[in-house]
Formats: sequence, structure tokens, C-alpha cells
Amino acid sequence: MQITDVRIRKIEKEGKLKAIASVTFDEEFVVHDIKIIEGEKGLFIAMPSKCSADGEYRDIAHPINSETRGKLQSTILKKYQETVEEEPEYEWDEM
Repeated sequence: MQITDVRIRKIEKEGKLKAIASVTFDEEFVVHDIKIIEGEKGLFIAMPSKCSADGEYRDIAHPINSETRGKLQSTILKKYQETVEEEPEYEWDEM
């Protein structure tokens, strides 16, 4: 299964949540709401989840092995960095 598209939606509010990603596989299947989070050791992804009856959050879609998770995370974070770098830097003139 190949990742054929990654779309990033940046979050403008301050906090650990930096963006939300949608990933398309083989141009046929998409997973939305993958969170890009700033942790103590840098950026990481969190798969879409929902709160269960016992109050714990459980992933509703996730990679089966660490190799696939690593590939998914590196692809998403690369696209996120590209998105951040593409943003124009504004210079504010003082009035």
C-alpha cells in the first residue's frame, strides 16, 4: 500500500496541536484527522481516536507494525515541514 497524497490543515491556536492531516492510500482510501503534535522530544503523529465508555481514547485506525507507523509518520511530518516553509513571512509595518 502506497501513500499517494497527504493534506495538512494547520492549527493557528497556540498549543501542542500543530496540524491535522488527511492521508490517501493507493488513490482509493483516505484516513482523516491524524493529529500532528509537538511533544517534549519533537513532533509526532496521533492516529484518529474516539473516547470509549470507560473514558479512555482508542485509535479507530492505525498501522499494524512499527515499520508502517514510521513510514506514515515520516511522510506526514515531511509534508508538514514543507507546508510550514511555504508560508510567506509577513513584515508588519508600524503605524
